Amino acid sequence: MDNAMTANPAPLGLMGFGMTTILLNIHNAGFFPISAMILAMGIFYGGAAQIIAGIMEFKKGNTFGFTAFTSYGFFWLTLVFIIMAPKLGLAEATPHAFMGWYLLVWGLFTFFMFLGTAGKSPVLRFIFGSLVILFLLLAIRDWTGSEFIGMVAGFEGIICGASACYLGMAEVLHAAQSKKVLPY
Repeated sequence: MDNAMTANPAPLGLMGFGMTTILLNIHNAGFFPISAMILAMGIFYGGAAQIIAGIMEFKKGNTFGFTAFTSYGFFWLTLVFIIMAPKLGLAEATPHAFMGWYLLVWGLFTFFMFLGTAGKSPVLRFIFGSLVILFLLLAIRDWTGSEFIGMVAGFEGIICGASACYLGMAEVLHAAQSKKVLPY
């Protein structure tokens, strides 16, 4: 199948990332506890949908999209597993200081992905730049135990997730109307 004739998988990946990020960060901001709703979004929309979008980007020859969507899809699956494994008796809980390192590694990965956004859409650059900041804030929260930093990270994460949803919907509307409806 010709790549020009295939659908753009990026909106699916962006919405999976964005909506799941918003919901987790409403929790991080202190509005509600982790629940089945966040975990289900992490497995199915943040996880599986992004992996599907990544595989579709692979088929289109987009190394950046493939790497981003599949990596962050698996981020969501690993995060849910880290949360659920102790509750299921599969592993011991991860201490907060160790989670800080997990988040830092993802922040470093995201920093390099941010470098890959040079020359791309300003909204895409914002998404990756704000995600670097989010991972660093969450790592600092876990290393220090600061609820305030966790709350700040939560609000910053809501903005990051909303920017991904914006770009996803801008691309959907562009495809549906055959013109740019929202700037991106």
